[in-house]
Amino acid sequence: MFDSDKKKVSPFRILWLLAIAVFLFLLLPFTRECFFEHIGRWLYIFVFSLTLTAILTPVMRTIALKLNIVDAPGGRKIHEKSTPLLGGAAIIIAFLSALISNMILDEESVILLTGAVIVAVVSLVDDWKGLSARLKLAIQILVVFGLIYFGIILELFPTRTTWGYILNVIFTILWIVGITNAMNFIDGMDGLAAGISAIIAVFLGIVAYQTNQPYMGWIAAAMAGSCLGFLPFNFRPTKPASIFLGDTGSIFLGFTLAALAVKGEWADNNPIVSFSAPVLIFWILIFDMTYITVERIITGKVKSFRDWIDYVGKDHIHHRFYSLLGDRRKAVLFIYFLCATLGISAIALRYARPIDGILLVFQAFLITIVVSILEYSGRKRH
Repeated sequence: MFDSDKKKVSPFRILWLLAIAVFLFLLLPFTRECFFEHIGRWLYIFVFSLTLTAILTPVMRTIALKLNIVDAPGGRKIHEKSTPLLGGAAIIIAFLSALISNMILDEESVILLTGAVIVAVVSLVDDWKGLSARLKLAIQILVVFGLIYFGIILELFPTRTTWGYILNVIFTILWIVGITNAMNFIDGMDGLAAGISAIIAVFLGIVAYQTNQPYMGWIAAAMAGSCLGFLPFNFRPTKPASIFLGDTGSIFLGFTLAALAVKGEWADNNPIVSFSAPVLIFWILIFDMTYITVERIITGKVKSFRDWIDYVGKDHIHHRFYSLLGDRRKAVLFIYFLCATLGISAIALRYARPIDGILLVFQAFLITIVVSILEYSGRKRH
């Protein structure tokens, strides 16, 4: 965290001390009351989670090194030295603390966060001791069933019919488990998963503001703040990341954001828009998961569901853009901007007609086709 040259003050030390000062200021009763009454509860939660994450991340890095919870290079990984993995723990602690400081959560939010913590704890054990992919997937599905039991379920089909309810259950499982693991898969380059999570959280927060959903907005603000507080340690301009999210962080981020999208209300009596808006916001994750699945099946890399679970490779979107652009940071920034571009389309859907939702999703499809052609051509030429 600190520079070895005593004559120079490390930027990270300045950042850390500044975060402590702001966080202590937020704890003052006067500050809290001022934010809640005049400035905005959501901004208090955002700054609280941002500063606390910045404070905790170096602490978690030290703990990870002492406990040897590190990610060694090799296989599909592109980093060159062992890196601590407990960045996700800092995000989770700060995220939950920010929401608890708010002291107002509805029942569904508590259930959602409980499920997210369960899958995060399982992933923490995986980061430390190692667990099979099938066991982790089974636990994720069971937790989603728990969310469904308490009413957090997609309503794409008629809820009063048996077939409609069954289809809603299936799509809820596919959505939450799919997004959760897509976020885990895309966490293969410095700053990528945390940055994408922050962007998605910002757009979820905007939708919450548009539709007057305070609980969704508070959770989104806490998520955005936590991810942005972590990024300076994970996405550095000239040096490799000093700490990674680990499966603990990426799984928690993916699960929480996916479940929050299910919990939220997207449009009044407009199922097309309700479906299109979250698809656009999460498009990068959906596209990456779909692309690698189709390519691996077509090329014969996987021949069964078990093969698909166990397979690891360098064919994800960030690997392909790295091959095309030749620079990891450029690849990450390109994906950031692509994610933000599609998210803006989702915001424009708030008062749109159903046909507009269909057209914007089709536009997102065309954009990714164009991008895929470019990166495929660049990869072949390389």
